[in-house]
Amino acid sequence: MGKNRTYYEEQWISVDTAESTKEMLEIIDGIDFSKNIEGEEDGLHVRNLLVRKDLIKTGVMKNKSEMDKLKAEGKREYSEEDKAEIKIKLQYAYGFIIEGLKKYLDLNEENYNIIALWIIGTYSHKEFPSYPYLFLNAMRGSGKTRTMKLITFLANNGAMLNSLTEAVLFRENGTLCIDEFEGLGRKGTEALKELLNSAYKRGTKVKRMRKEKKFDGERQVVEEFDVYRPIVMANIYGLVDEALKDRCITLILEKSNDYSKTNLVELFEFEESIINAKNLLKSCRLCHVVTLLGVYRTWNDYVIEHHNDTHDTHNTNDTNTTNNTLFKKIKDSNLNGREIELCLPLFIVAEQLGVVDKTINTLKNVFAEKKDEELNENLDISLYDFFSQEKESESWVSQKEILVKFKEFLGRNDEWINDRWLGRRLTTLKLYKEKKRMAHGRYIVPNYKKAQEKIKMFK
Repeated sequence: MGKNRTYYEEQWISVDTAESTKEMLEIIDGIDFSKNIEGEEDGLHVRNLLVRKDLIKTGVMKNKSEMDKLKAEGKREYSEEDKAEIKIKLQYAYGFIIEGLKKYLDLNEENYNIIALWIIGTYSHKEFPSYPYLFLNAMRGSGKTRTMKLITFLANNGAMLNSLTEAVLFRENGTLCIDEFEGLGRKGTEALKELLNSAYKRGTKVKRMRKEKKFDGERQVVEEFDVYRPIVMANIYGLVDEALKDRCITLILEKSNDYSKTNLVELFEFEESIINAKNLLKSCRLCHVVTLLGVYRTWNDYVIEHHNDTHDTHNTNDTNTTNNTLFKKIKDSNLNGREIELCLPLFIVAEQLGVVDKTINTLKNVFAEKKDEELNENLDISLYDFFSQEKESESWVSQKEILVKFKEFLGRNDEWINDRWLGRRLTTLKLYKEKKRMAHGRYIVPNYKKAQEKIKMFK
């Protein structure tokens, strides 16, 4: 005997088997939505009923027989009604993910969006020519591991690891989340680094030899592995490998004192919003709504056609208004090269979910901060170099005098390289033995020995 169906399950079956959209709407309008929802699947039935009602009332779903015909024939092509329904379900999935993240994590508001988009993209990962790594740079107690666990649970075929080897990278399938990712700079990790530096891009293969037994003995055969997969990495101290850092979207996680979140026990598998998101993503993928390869080809055409534009232009031959609106926004963001390659998958997902503007603004800020950090790192090296070449003494030196000499050393006179900036960098790098404030400004006793030791790391 079959299981007893819930009220909402019965209603969904009635709607899904109705002869026409008119009959569907009549059934939905007669449903008593005040009745209790019995578990996660029941919640999904309610969402599906509401989605179906939206599609019918907005005129998106006009002909049910066409939908049924496609399903009966088992075609991969989706009708416009199918695509609209999948798109709305993806929007629901996005909302459920945000809800789940916000319940368990205390993040900067913009980070919820980026993580949710990245998770949704993992379900169509193979369709993208490349897919960015997500790097979580976090201090202790910032929820780094919990964030990784949630991403692992929600992403496509997620697996969480505390370390990564070359063999695991090319033998595992699906999304990899690597916590405590600190040891990549160690000796013996060169092959792993080489793989990671190319595994963000489709087409990367690894070949290994293995023994195969035959009736006449053993022989060596070549075995090929695909290493392209979504990867999340997290640690406290940052990535030391510049090439790997260049393949990541980096999010900074700060320590939280919101105990209404940090004191929660992790019960993701029983959380309605998280279960609903996962169920929706398993059946509704971005590649069902949009041909991703086609979007990339159209982007390349747009770049070639508009690369010399210096102001707003409109080509009357443009046929895809949606793509061209998205592409213009991307072009106006002034992101370039690798930044575009990393961001484009998330922009495409965001466009379908109606959050493209805030996504572009967030990722612009992420890469602007990265450039500032790289610039500061380069100037830090110059500071080490500058002090290492100065004559050693234990005398007090005016910070203003150091600033003048340092700018001469650099051969530049940027206004932002000022007394305040220098004071912060000297403190961060601990390049003084003592400091004091006097009537004419700040004075320090520089730590020349430290500068001489540090510069050896870069020369």
